[in-house]
Amino acid sequence: MTAAADRGMQTLIPFDPYSYDLHEDPYPTYARLRAEAPVYYNSDGDFWALARHTDVAAGFRDNVRLSNSWGVSIDPASYTPHAEKSMSFLAMDDPRHLRLRKLVSKGFTPRRVSELAGRIAELTAQHWDKCLQMGQFDYVNDFAGLLPMDVVSELLGVGPADRAHLRTQSDLLIHREEGVTDVPEAAIYAYLELHRYYTELLADRRKNLGDDLVSALIQAEMVGDDGELARLSDEEIIGFMMLMVVAGNETTTKLLANSVFWGNRNRGELAKVLDDPGEQQVSDWVEETLRYDTSTQMLLRRVSEAVEFGGHRIEAGQRILLLVGSANRDEEVFGPDAGRFRLGRDVSRTIMSFGLGTHFCLGAHLARLETNIGLAELARTVRSYEIDEAAAERVHSVNVRGFAHLPMTVQAR
Repeated sequence: MTAAADRGMQTLIPFDPYSYDLHEDPYPTYARLRAEAPVYYNSDGDFWALARHTDVAAGFRDNVRLSNSWGVSIDPASYTPHAEKSMSFLAMDDPRHLRLRKLVSKGFTPRRVSELAGRIAELTAQHWDKCLQMGQFDYVNDFAGLLPMDVVSELLGVGPADRAHLRTQSDLLIHREEGVTDVPEAAIYAYLELHRYYTELLADRRKNLGDDLVSALIQAEMVGDDGELARLSDEEIIGFMMLMVVAGNETTTKLLANSVFWGNRNRGELAKVLDDPGEQQVSDWVEETLRYDTSTQMLLRRVSEAVEFGGHRIEAGQRILLLVGSANRDEEVFGPDAGRFRLGRDVSRTIMSFGLGTHFCLGAHLARLETNIGLAELARTVRSYEIDEAAAERVHSVNVRGFAHLPMTVQAR
C-alpha cells in the first residue's frame, strides 16, 4: 500500500477522535472503517487506527512491538515517556509493568474485591433509595456518579467529606471542549490537585496504617528476579491511586449510565430484566452494554518495532489506536445483528472492553461487581423507567464514552 493511498483514507472517511459529532455516535464511522479502511491512517493527527476485531485483538496481544510505555491516550501532553505518573502500570511495558502489577495485586486481591460486595450493596441501597423517593432525578449526578466514587474511596480510605471534590477533579481530567485537541488547563490543574491530595493521604497512611488498600500497598512486598525484596515506592502508589480515579471510577460510572440508556432505547430487551430481575438477566444486561457501547472506546499503542496489518507496514515510532468500540461491533465475530442491542448474546470470550493479554484490566471484576449490584437494585425496585434523552448530556472525551447528565423518571414497584 502506497503512502499516498494511506494519506487518502481520511479524505474518504473522516475520523477525528476529538469530534463532538463522533462522540454523539461513533458507530456509523466505525462500520465504514471496518468495511472500507480497517487499517486506517490519519495524516493530520499522524496516527493509525485498527477497526476490526481480529486486528484489535492482535494489537492487544502484541505487547512487544506495540508498547504502552508512552501511555494510552492520543492527547499530545499525555503521550510522553513519563505517562506512568498518571497512568501507573497502564503506561509501562514488561518487565517493569509485570513487577508493579504483581506488587499491586498483593493488596488489590480478588478476595478484597469480593469482600466488598456487601458494602457495595449498602452504598447502592443508600443512593438508590433517595432516587426512588425523588421519582425524578439525574441518574449520573444522583447515582451512577456516586456509587463508583464511594467504592474507590472506601478502598483507599477516603472520607465522605472529600469525595465530591475528588469526583469533580476526576470529571475535569477527561472532559474536552469542542475544538480542543490536547489536555486543557483545567485537566492539568485537576491532575495536580489529585496528586496533591493522594500524596498527603499516603503520607498520613504511612504514619497510621489501617486495613484499607493504601495500607496494603504500603506493606506489599515480594522477592524480585534479582533476589532482592521489592516494595512499592511512594510514586508508584500515588500513580496507582491516580489510575483508580479514572479506571476505577469514571469507566464504571459510564457503564452504569450506558446500561440504563440502552435499556430505555430497547424496551423489549429491558423487559427481560424488569419482568424477571434475576442474577443472570442482570448479568446479560451488563455484558451486552459492555459490548454494544463500552465506556472505553479506544486505547493507544506506540510502535516499538515495525509491524504489518492488512498489508500496511507501520514503522517504529508511529502510533496506533485500538478501536475497542468498533471491535465489539464487528459482524464477523458477533454476527449480522452486531449492531443490535440484544441480551443473552454470548460475549464472554470475545468482547475487548477490558483489553486482552498482559494488560487485561486489573479492575474488571470490581467494575462488573459494582454494575451488577447497581442494576440489580434498579431492576428489583422499579416497574419501569424513562430517560429524557432530549435533556441528556454526553461526556466529551477521546477515550471514554458516556453521559455527564441523564435525567430519569422511575415508577417504583
